Amino acid sequence: MTTSRRPAPLFSDELGTPAEMAADGREASRNLGLQGRLERAAQAAVAPAPSLHYDDYPAEVGKREIRVSDAAARIANALHLHLD
Repeated sequence: MTTSRRPAPLFSDELGTPAEMAADGREASRNLGLQGRLERAAQAAVAPAPSLHYDDYPAEVGKREIRVSDAAARIANALHLHLD
């Protein structure tokens, strides 16, 4: 009895050329929104270090206002976490 089995395809048979795979990677990163992050990281890598001099920083920095929504206040009150 002879069985005609075809050999399983190799993983490497499905791969494209390196140029095609690089283009696919660039397109995927563009679709995922990674391109902007990579560009910012590249710019930050070559940017000069921030100043260490005291005079270069403002003396008074305004604090951010924290707002507690009505829904968050109701949840906190229900849990007895009184937010003032």
